[in-house]
Amino acid sequence: MVLTQRSHVRRPTLEDVARQSGVSKSTVSRVINGEARVRAEVVDRVRRVISELGYVPNQGARQLVTHRTNAVAVVAAQPENRLFIDPFFDLLLRGIRRELALHGAQAVLLFLEEPDDYARVADYLGGGHVDGAILFSLRPGDRHDRLAEIIDRLGLPAVFGGRPLLRDGDPVRPGQAHVDGDNRGGARLAVQHLVALGRRRIATVTGPYDQENSAADRLAGYRDVLRDTGAPHLVERADYTRQGGADAMAALLDRHPGLDAVFVASDLMASGALQTLRERGRRVPEDVAVVGFDDLTSIAETTDPPLTTVHQDIEEMGRLMARLLLAREDTPDGSPQRTSDGPSDGAPDGPSVIVPTRLVRRASA
Repeated sequence: MVLTQRSHVRRPTLEDVARQSGVSKSTVSRVINGEARVRAEVVDRVRRVISELGYVPNQGARQLVTHRTNAVAVVAAQPENRLFIDPFFDLLLRGIRRELALHGAQAVLLFLEEPDDYARVADYLGGGHVDGAILFSLRPGDRHDRLAEIIDRLGLPAVFGGRPLLRDGDPVRPGQAHVDGDNRGGARLAVQHLVALGRRRIATVTGPYDQENSAADRLAGYRDVLRDTGAPHLVERADYTRQGGADAMAALLDRHPGLDAVFVASDLMASGALQTLRERGRRVPEDVAVVGFDDLTSIAETTDPPLTTVHQDIEEMGRLMARLLLAREDTPDGSPQRTSDGPSDGAPDGPSVIVPTRLVRRASA
């Protein structure tokens, strides 16, 4: 393949903008860098000339002056194929990208999937390529812990998706900045709704709770409600995929054929559970009521029947991660005060945002 040769048309320069605007080069630089020491009418004139000439600042030169790259690493400890087929991650990344774009920053997506990826990502983060990092789906384990330690050692501002990971009941990274949904409270809403419908043998399909705190919290919320009712705990684990939900529902029906409701810890798994119930001849909600989690409308509104589920604003969670990171970048020590308070379920104090949840009722329960 032959690459098209670049045109040698002369690009407009800082000097061109200054000359046409009737100001000095230093004034143009102050306008470009958003400094406040320039009169509003001068700012308007310079920006108009920049637009007319099509001037693009030299990012390399700006970085030398500002020591900022305007790039943020988004580090995902997820298989690449899952990241792009799961609507949850699509919404989360959309929120991150949109918030960063409002501030003139670019997201650089990095994957942690193979063992060699950890050293590669650590080298990249330590190479001065980004101003900060947003990390999600990290799980307890040596490689994840070492990556977090490297970020701390570099002094790189970072925000984590999900509440701090625990080991033996203690936080792995005390005080880390994080954004999370009210997973435990949302699960309580789901199971309380099923109890209010008169269901007495309520099962749950949970995520891999030995790996992700969101799954552990949703399971804890399920158990909170059933502990008060004295009903049996009917639990099956899955992997946050449609097939995982289908297989887990089949296993529950084999072991507990009399179950009359199921709380499924994600809408994607719930869609698989509904498929299994249909194949087994169980009517929803007459025989088995089903509640999901996430309120992914591309799933919840198209299942048969439409899915009752717990809503959390996933795109807003992505925006909040980016917003919290930008706030950390703008403080000398990278440690702002707590951004907001919410039901943290034992998470240690630290800059955090807990996004509330609510139940959305549809036909499945």
